[in-house]
Amino acid sequence: MKRPKLKKASKRVSCAKRFKIQKKVREHNRKLKKAAKKTGISRKPKQDVGVPNSAPFKEEVLREAEQRKQELEALKEKNKIVKKQERAAKRKEGKEAASAGVEPAAKKAKKGTKVREARAAVAKEKSAKTFKCCELNKVIEASDVIVEVLDARDPLGCRCPELEETVLKHEGKKKLLFILNKIDLVPKDNLEKWLGYLEAECPTFLFKASMQLKDRTVSQKKQRGTNAVLDHSRAASCFGRDCLLQTLTDLANKKDGETMLKVGVVGFPNVGKSSIINSLKEMRACHVGLQRGLTRCMQEVHITKSVKMIDSPGIVAAPSNPGDVMALRSLQVDEKEESPLEAVRTLLKQCNPQHIMLQYNVPNYRNSLEFLTTLAKKRGFLQKGGLPNTELAAMTFLNDWTGAKLSYHSRAPERQDLPSYLSDAIVTELQSGLNMDMVREGNQNVIKGVRSPNLASSINFSSKGPTAGVLNVIEPPTETITTTVTTEADETDMTASTDELLSTIKPEAEIPIPKMETPIQELTQKSEDKPIKETKVKFVNVDLTSLQHNNDDDAYDFNTDFV
Repeated sequence: MKRPKLKKASKRVSCAKRFKIQKKVREHNRKLKKAAKKTGISRKPKQDVGVPNSAPFKEEVLREAEQRKQELEALKEKNKIVKKQERAAKRKEGKEAASAGVEPAAKKAKKGTKVREARAAVAKEKSAKTFKCCELNKVIEASDVIVEVLDARDPLGCRCPELEETVLKHEGKKKLLFILNKIDLVPKDNLEKWLGYLEAECPTFLFKASMQLKDRTVSQKKQRGTNAVLDHSRAASCFGRDCLLQTLTDLANKKDGETMLKVGVVGFPNVGKSSIINSLKEMRACHVGLQRGLTRCMQEVHITKSVKMIDSPGIVAAPSNPGDVMALRSLQVDEKEESPLEAVRTLLKQCNPQHIMLQYNVPNYRNSLEFLTTLAKKRGFLQKGGLPNTELAAMTFLNDWTGAKLSYHSRAPERQDLPSYLSDAIVTELQSGLNMDMVREGNQNVIKGVRSPNLASSINFSSKGPTAGVLNVIEPPTETITTTVTTEADETDMTASTDELLSTIKPEAEIPIPKMETPIQELTQKSEDKPIKETKVKFVNVDLTSLQHNNDDDAYDFNTDFV
């Protein structure tokens, strides 16, 4: 216990405690001695008996022993000096290399190791994308019915045209269905508009997955209990299960043969694919969580005796998508291509600030950094010294958007023509074999039973259309910067006098230049140098045209320098 006005606490202990410690130490040493005696190992070092007095040549033996001892000490000192000289030589070599601008061998090896590690990380990431594409193709080929899961908060942004076109290319051998998940996070009016929009293209089912499912052993133990209490909370309830399961069972009964109906569940990360399978199975068969990309390979789950569902990894988004689409799915943040602060800034531009203020109970903000600072202080995300942790607040904000917590909605577009890969005949074929009256009745019952937020408490979000995906094994190409003559001509506005001059003297801009990929530095340098040349041409034209009228012999030929 530390007494007042003392820098350090007292180390004194009571006598009983000290005696008890001494007793334990004696017992421990006694046990060690007893064990060593049994094994024949003694911990005590053997004492040097020395040279007896009766031994002949005792003095010579002692002298040789002393001389040997001195030789060992001299050898030890010599080794110490050699090591010291080697360290000094290495330091000198490093200083000389630094002054000459050449990296020493040790630093080169360390740098080479870092480069190899970076290349290995990039190769691993590419192989992960390739593996996801392969697994997704396996699910499509092995399934009889493809179910595309859409987030009800942004259904159009969750659609992948490449996936739908690939499924419909099988000419009626595979059916395509839509599941509108997380319907409890959007207002009912908005949900009904989206349902009408999607039903015109493909059979759509409304669904709200349960988030409080246990594994098989826990559920069995709970059933054995006598005082089991049913959980009727909002998170534990599931809507849309009966209608979807009955439709899949009808399709399985109509299938020829005794094989099971294979249903592939596909979609972008964090739309709720694994949660839907767990809700249909009524147990935790697939691993689910807030983290994106938990499902990494296809997984088969037997729902009933005639229906088997196949879980798949998330669709790989193409890098050609806009930044706000990638930020909404947090895809670039997971791949460490973009910081969370930049993703939050991109998302806040697409939202109404008043809705954000009401949802997070924060005052008015001027930019995204001020919003994250206020949110970090409100949630208690503080670093050392009381500084707000804006990066943790940004990750929390992104998790709310991708998880099943935040309520936001996007407006359904007006009905337009069908996509290029859809037609009226294909829509009719997709609806064939399904009891559409039962599907519509089941959706209406789900809308009546689910508890949805009102329009005032939901954030209005502007969607940017479908998200392009990558389904082939080839890695998506990287974007390159291309410069052409037409883009440069659009940037500069020429006057009438300069146009007439350039038509007579054949300027450089009329020389055909092939398309070429250049870095950003060369592009900026080219744009900076170009205005200087134009001003020089104008200035020379004004001075030298007057000279041409006065003296034709001294006229300056522009073609000699500008061709």
